[in-house]
Amino acid sequence: MSSIGDFWNNYKGAIIGVIVAILILITKLYNLIVGIILIIIGAILGNYIQKNKEYVKDKIKGFIDRI
Repeated sequence: MSSIGDFWNNYKGAIIGVIVAILILITKLYNLIVGIILIIIGAILGNYIQKNKEYVKDKIKGFIDRI
């Protein structure tokens, strides 16, 4: 019985992670998760561009000039 307890104590994080991943795949919840991640990345990018307008403008101008 102690070997099962030791196994659970050593790998319970991985076991719970696998169960959560299987539930996400079964319910197709990953589409929602990807959407939320894209929204967050867009918000962070927009905020960065708004706060660093001149720097971003110069970088884009330099990139276009190289092309």
